[in-house]
Amino acid sequence: MRGARRTTGVRTVSPQHEAPRSSGDRTDLRADCAACFGLCCVALPFARSADFAADKAAGRPCSNLRQDFRCGIHERLRDEGYPGCTVFDCFGAGQKVSQVTFGGTDWRRAPESARSMVEVFPVMRQLHELLHYVTEALGLAAARPVHEELRKARARIDGLTRGSAESITGLDANALRGEVNPLLLRASELARARVPGRRKNHRGADLIGAKLSGADLRGASLRGALLVAADLGGADLREADLIGADLRDADLRGADLTGALFLTQAQLNAARGDAATALPPALSRPAHW
Repeated sequence: MRGARRTTGVRTVSPQHEAPRSSGDRTDLRADCAACFGLCCVALPFARSADFAADKAAGRPCSNLRQDFRCGIHERLRDEGYPGCTVFDCFGAGQKVSQVTFGGTDWRRAPESARSMVEVFPVMRQLHELLHYVTEALGLAAARPVHEELRKARARIDGLTRGSAESITGLDANALRGEVNPLLLRASELARARVPGRRKNHRGADLIGAKLSGADLRGASLRGALLVAADLGGADLREADLIGADLRDADLRGADLTGALFLTQAQLNAARGDAATALPPALSRPAHW
């Protein structure tokens, strides 16, 4: 999961001194592995499977994590049997926990903080994922009617991420998600309303292995849909809402994802595509395509 070298002398920033960011700035929502203490490689558990070559308990460092917090097999993760690592995204939670919550002191130098750091990271990751979606919704011009509420939600969540370790672990992230989701849904509806014609609703649908090659899914709701190994080759997914959709091993070759709503890099990394797959400008074509 971690390939970037951790630099020495990383600047630590206390919550009260961190500069405020604009509602459209996603800089702090992108993983910066050089400023993180390998938290995804420590805090999260995984089981031996097609995604991971070995078992690992939560709180135990991965055997591939080096002393400098780099992954020893980062360039060979898929070949070594760890494709699950390549589709994980902390949305910047790792550096927030490392540099803000714990002030730049890592769990190796301060082993007494390790347990707390491990407990904070998964909650922070959920908060940063919410911030990512809210920030994207704020970038949708059609969602202007809910922009004020979205800005308030973003400010509230951002404030929560700057609390103490104790306050963060005490949060009910699922309840917070339940409060924010209606705003994201409304933003999606407003954005997709501009798409002409009848829009398909596959929200939460079981489409595992579905044959959807060339399908017209423009402006469709695919929120939470199970699209594992689905054939979406050449499908029109422009302005489709893909928040929470499971795209593991989905065939996106030649598909048009221009303007797809709430699509993440992790979702793309889990799917299959090619040079003909059209992507939103903010996302990158995975190396394994």
